[in-house]
Amino acid sequence: MYLTSNIPYFKCWVRKEFTNGHQRDHGEYLHGLAVAVTTIPDRCLGFQVIFTGCEAEGKPNPYGGAMWARMPITALVGDIPLQEWPDRMETHLAQPWDCSSYDHGIVKIQRAQPSPWLCKINNEFHTGRYLFTVDYAESEVSEDPSQHKQSHVLILTDAGKWTGNVVALPNNRVRVTVLGDRRGSARFSTQPMDSLCGARRFVHGPRGDF
Repeated sequence: MYLTSNIPYFKCWVRKEFTNGHQRDHGEYLHGLAVAVTTIPDRCLGFQVIFTGCEAEGKPNPYGGAMWARMPITALVGDIPLQEWPDRMETHLAQPWDCSSYDHGIVKIQRAQPSPWLCKINNEFHTGRYLFTVDYAESEVSEDPSQHKQSHVLILTDAGKWTGNVVALPNNRVRVTVLGDRRGSARFSTQPMDSLCGARRFVHGPRGDF
C-alpha cells in the first residue's frame, strides 16, 4: 500500500495540544478511534483519528465525529485503565526508527497478538499489548537487509510514567513472551523458547542486540 492504509482500529486518547499547534490545552485529552496509518520517510507514524466526543459526558462537544489525519504517534495514549495520564515520550523513544518508505504493508500477527510483549525502551524493559505491524518496501533503506526495520505498534501496559503511551518498535527491541504448548495452554516465559515442531527442539537464545 502507498502512503496510507487501514489498520485494526483501536480506541485511544489524543493529547489535545496536538490539535492546536501546542499553543494551549496541555493536559487535556480527546477520545478517538485510530483507524488508519500513514508512513512518510524520515517521520514517525501518523494516524488517522476519528474523535468520538465521549469525553464530554453528555455535554455539547464540537469534536465528536471530526477526523484528523497524520496525528503523530506521540500524541496517542491507549484507552486502557490508567491511574494517571502518562508522560509524553520523546519521539526517538516512542519510535526509534523513522518510517523508511511511503510503500508499506499492514499485518496483525495472529499468533503473537494475545501475548504480552516485552519492550526495550531507553535500556529498560516494559510490557506492552500488541496491536499490529507496519512493514516497509520499495526504498533503499527498506530493501537493505542490514537496515530494514519493521514497526510493531503496541500500547505500553506497565511502563511507569509511560504506561498507556503508544509506541512503534523494531524486532530487536521487542520479545513475545507467552507460548502455547501442545495441549493448547499458555505459559509465560522470557527464557529461550522450545519450538512446537514435532520432536525436534530448537532453542533461540537471547541476541546481543536486544
